[in-house]
Amino acid sequence: MLLLTAEDVRKALPMNEAIEAMKSAYAALSNGRAVVPLRTRLPIPNSEALSLFMPAYVHSADSQALAIKVVSLFPTNPARGLAYIQAAVLVFDPETGRAIALLEGSSLTAIRTGAAGGAAIDLLARKDSKVATIFGAGAQGRTQLEAACTAREIETAFIFDADSDKASAFAKEMKGKSTITKDIHVASSAREAIENADIICTATTSTQPVFDDKDLKAGTHISAVGSYTPDMQEVSAETLQRAKIFVDSRSASLEEAGDLIQPIRAGLFDESHICGELGEVVLGIKSGRQSQEEITYFKSVGIAVQDAMAAQVALDNARKMDIGREVDF
Repeated sequence: MLLLTAEDVRKALPMNEAIEAMKSAYAALSNGRAVVPLRTRLPIPNSEALSLFMPAYVHSADSQALAIKVVSLFPTNPARGLAYIQAAVLVFDPETGRAIALLEGSSLTAIRTGAAGGAAIDLLARKDSKVATIFGAGAQGRTQLEAACTAREIETAFIFDADSDKASAFAKEMKGKSTITKDIHVASSAREAIENADIICTATTSTQPVFDDKDLKAGTHISAVGSYTPDMQEVSAETLQRAKIFVDSRSASLEEAGDLIQPIRAGLFDESHICGELGEVVLGIKSGRQSQEEITYFKSVGIAVQDAMAAQVALDNARKMDIGREVDF
């Protein structure tokens, strides 16, 4: 069995390859070439924590992947000096079922979630997009910015977070890193952050919209990767009513995404307002952006097919690069 640490995963899963892997994963999901049960949620009351079990089998046109990710959310961890999110991905040989690799899962999750936003940007954002805004200065916000700068030639970026110190640290760390622009600004308000944005990425745990619809300019693309429970909401119903909506998984989004569930429950629109899954755009079944003025919106709640495909890419690259540690199992 090959063991890949967080650093190994980051080396073996570059953002450009991760974005293409997400397109393949979404296409496999939408054309029925993936088996992806809704994730199992296991509450851990003594720690006010939650563990999620996410298995997937993918049979794309040129590859197979079989894996399960276990991700645990422990809110008491930071006080212990540990990361809030703990995760591991176990990869199996799809021909035999033999366990062949164990990957550190938090780094893989951050990269594949950023790559999901990047895939949506590549497929839905205006080609001339130059300004990107990130809401949320955490690990997910970092990979969202990297993905935006990989998918488009971003010249200017804004970061907004309720914690201004975190936002400042984010800007300092990310300036000029890899494909990322050096022109990163800490926004003093949500309005400043979005009024000139061509691309907006939201990566928060907010329970109310993080920006005002009236400040949103025509032609903007929004990749929303927070709001992964029914009580969370990052983007307002007003914005969604006038946006062209795409999701990673229709069933999972209608089960988990507060951005969609709340306005649907309020009767502001129904499920038919969702234009389709991103995989359907990859496959050419559904059209993406059709005008420069359209507001496009992509909702990702995160699905196991992403982990399986990202882990397979990382595993293949690790073997080529001769990184990781082999152990008997």
